[in-house]
Amino acid sequence: MKLSPRDAPGYFAKPDTSATGLLIFGQDGMRVALRRQEVIKALIGPGGEEEMRLTRIPAADLRKDKALLLDAVKAQGFFPGPRVAFVEDAGDGLADTIAAALANWADGDAQIIVTAGSLTAKSKLRKAFETHKTAYATGIYDDPPSRAEIEAALKTAGLTNISTDAMSALTELSRAIDPGDFRQTLEKIALYKLSDDTPLSPEDVALSAPSSVEAGMDDVLNIAAEGKAHEIGPVLRRLEAQGVNPVGLCIGATRHFRTLHMVASDPGGAGAGIGKLRPPVFGPRRDRIQRQASNWGMHKLERALSLLLNTDLTLRSPAQVPHMAVMERALLRLAWMGRR
Repeated sequence: MKLSPRDAPGYFAKPDTSATGLLIFGQDGMRVALRRQEVIKALIGPGGEEEMRLTRIPAADLRKDKALLLDAVKAQGFFPGPRVAFVEDAGDGLADTIAAALANWADGDAQIIVTAGSLTAKSKLRKAFETHKTAYATGIYDDPPSRAEIEAALKTAGLTNISTDAMSALTELSRAIDPGDFRQTLEKIALYKLSDDTPLSPEDVALSAPSSVEAGMDDVLNIAAEGKAHEIGPVLRRLEAQGVNPVGLCIGATRHFRTLHMVASDPGGAGAGIGKLRPPVFGPRRDRIQRQASNWGMHKLERALSLLLNTDLTLRSPAQVPHMAVMERALLRLAWMGRR
């Protein structure tokens, strides 16, 4: 039977324990793996694998020995409880073998869970499950997770007290990063909020969300963008002592001002532009970027990017110049430019 994308999340959380099996297929291997983990855990419980009620069968092994699956389905476990025979990374080449196991399945046998990559509508493996009366097949697509899926993931992580703004921040984050990264972020947030009964805030999400920019570099870039020229020298000395490279600093500055330009140049204004950044930004950093973009404006930011481009060319040229001094001068000019 076909399991629609709308009904699939509910089935993964509470699968039919009397079903013959389930096929989960999709192009994104991480999404498929997460759903497979969820449904197997729901079937055999958190201790099922330790109690040897889960049999893993790689597709390569099943191609070599076609009896592996049926043997696993019929085998009697030492521990009581439901069992699962899991075939990983199957394809149409194993359709006949898996169909035979489905046909020979009886009450009390291990449920057959199969994962696969992208399968066409004419796939033999899909048809084996979709035409079976007590087996299911569902595709996992690259659509953004629904609110129900996000709430289920939060519940699994033990997060229940969530403010409206934090929920919006988590929704944006779930659509910008990989499912595995999102799950790890939720686990990190759950640890952060352990024994803390206050509602989850956007600032809490921002602290745990993945970030690709080093905080130390952020300091000097924000100082320059906010026109605090007198603070650039001391902060730059500390970064230099930590081994920060002038070229890397210039690249970081270009990235920062390009982000400001994207926000400022949005037809809907900086408020609309900040919401379109990918990956999204949250909390105080979001407010700071929006404020900087509004203060600078699109045209002034274009001049700033031109200055940084010329600085980058100077730093990469064969000319013998004091690189950090060149970078410091560029940051000072940016600070003065932003104050005009």
